[in-house]
Amino acid sequence: MLKHAHESDAHEFIVATETGMLHPLEKENPGKRFVPANAQAVCGYMKMITLPKVRDALRDGGDDYTVKVHPDVAERARVPIERMVAISP
Repeated sequence: MLKHAHESDAHEFIVATETGMLHPLEKENPGKRFVPANAQAVCGYMKMITLPKVRDALRDGGDDYTVKVHPDVAERARVPIERMVAISP
């Protein structure tokens, strides 16, 4: 999102993700306006993710950082994730 907003000639964007993304977008793109599609889209779990925690998970691995989901949920999630990966540069 940051790259797209920076490279785009548009001056206004509707952001359909967690509202915590608005501040980094505004900071990196002065003069552009970012409007939340849903101002209530706040994810407490996303707020728990920090760079030190990501570093530790990548460095140490282990069961503390393993995400387990039901196979049916994983299968349904696979389609949108594959679509996101397919359109990324």
